[in-house]
Order: sequence, then structure tokens, then C-alpha cells
Amino acid sequence: MQPCDQNWTHITEFVMVGFAEVHETRLLFFTLFLTMYLLTLVENLAIILVVGLDHRLRRPMYVFLTHLSCLEIWYTSVTVPKMLAGFIAGDGGKNISYAGCLSQLFIFTFLGATECFLLAAMAYDRYVAICMPLRYGALVSWGSCIRLSAACWLVGFLTPSLPIYLMSRLTFCGPNVIDHFFCDASPLLALSCSDVTLKETADFLVSLAVLLTSSTVIAVSYGNIVWTLLRIRSAAERRKAFSTCAAHLTVVSLFYGTLFFMYVRTKVAPSINFNKVVSVFYSIVTPMLNPLIYSLRNKEVKGALGRAFSFRSWKGQ
Repeated sequence: MQPCDQNWTHITEFVMVGFAEVHETRLLFFTLFLTMYLLTLVENLAIILVVGLDHRLRRPMYVFLTHLSCLEIWYTSVTVPKMLAGFIAGDGGKNISYAGCLSQLFIFTFLGATECFLLAAMAYDRYVAICMPLRYGALVSWGSCIRLSAACWLVGFLTPSLPIYLMSRLTFCGPNVIDHFFCDASPLLALSCSDVTLKETADFLVSLAVLLTSSTVIAVSYGNIVWTLLRIRSAAERRKAFSTCAAHLTVVSLFYGTLFFMYVRTKVAPSINFNKVVSVFYSIVTPMLNPLIYSLRNKEVKGALGRAFSFRSWKGQ
């Protein structure tokens, strides 16, 4: 929190520093992040198209996967284009209005929370498929799949309502330079000249509720999966069953590891540069890796990708 001064005026615009420390190599970093962003778009669009076009993948598990791919595209598009503009557009590319900053924070939080709940829904899907295969059609029908997906998006949308409302009630009357590449809560709170105790507490409780709720569903689902697999006598059957979970479990580990570090805490972190590195990982690197993880660890997705992009498929069309 910044100390209040009677001579300061309320600010209407923020300046995002981004990666000012790499000014000499900004073109290199611009190229790197642009390449990662384009790969993210291409990979996730490929997953969406393949699942939509291949009738073999028209199952609830892959419906959830298309939702995840759509989410990853929007998740990166909220922050990366503005960050790229800061590398090459001069000082003007780093400016963002007060309303634009809060909107970016709202959308980013909404999409992040939705991904947490969506990963939990995918874990539940794997639990039913492996532990209760005879009831899978009844418990994870198309209707329940649509309702689960809609619930993930709805609860994710409601998640940032209180934190953003409390943020909008804070006063920003001093320095307007955000030492980050997007409008995240922690660097914004550092600029406020209001008492941010209530806002910090609300952020902590909301983040904890989202992460604990979704991670508990995931932990319980995989606990039951492991218990079921241990009772399968055939090692080949155990490997086959676990292979359907391996990609999802890898994605969960990457995503939740960084989120717990970043958001389940009550105070503004002391190391801003380290925060930016961690933020790059979960907001840019992970969305780029997720489609690769799902395609490399899933034989059905690999097969569908091969059929979709093989020469024989195009020739047959």
C-alpha cells in the first residue's frame, strides 16, 4: 500500500513495466513469446477441430478436452497480445486504462477459476470410467456432461465478482506503474493508497476455496482410481487404465503447482521478478504444453490427429 498524499490525484491509467530488465534483448523475447502464443493457438485449435471432426472422439472425456482447449486460447489471449505490444510499441503499448486493467483481471481470474473446475470435472469423468465402468453411461451422459461444463463456466464467472468489486473500491492516487506484464492482483494492491487488508483477505479466501474445492475433487477421484488399479491383477490392464489418466494428471500437476504458489497467500509477494517468471509459466508455457501432453500421452488423440492430417485423409476427401 502506498502512503496517501493530499497532492496526489486519482489515476485513470496504468503503465505495465512488463520485462523492462530485458530491454536490450526485447526483440528476442518478443519473438520467443510470439512463437509460444502462436503455437498455443495452433495446438488448441487442432485439438478442437480433431475432436469435432472425428466421430471416434465424440465422448464426454473429449468434450471436456475441447472446453479446456477453448479456455486455453482465451486464457493466453487476455494477456499475451498486450505483453507483446509492450515489447515493440514503445511506451504507448504499455499503457492500459483503469477500466481495462480491472476487466483484464476479471477475465483472467474467471478463466483461471473455470480451468480449475474443468480439470476437477475431467478427474471425476476418469474416476467414473475406471471405478464404475458399468454405470459410466448413466453417470456421465451427454446431459450431465453439458451440465457439468456449464457449471464450471458459471462458477468460474462468479468467482472474481467479490475480489473485483473490492478492488474497484480501492483508491489509486500515487504511482501508476505496474511491475508486471498484466494486471494481476498483487502488483495492483502494491499501488493502492487505501487499506488493502480486506481485499487481501478476500483474495486469499476466494483463491483457497477455488483451489481446495477443485483439488479435493481431483485428489479423491485419483485416490479411488489408484485403489481400483491396485486391485487389478493384470499389469497390462493396470497400465492401460492408468494411461487414460496420465495426460490429465500431468496437466493438473503443472497447473496447480504454480497456482498454489502464486495465489494462496495473504500478503503481496516480495519478489516481483520471481512472480513474473512463475506467471509466465502458468499463463503462457502451460497452455502451450497442455495440447502436446494430451496428444503425446493419449493414443486416441494421436490416432485422430494422424487421420486428420495424413495425406491419405486429404486424398480421400
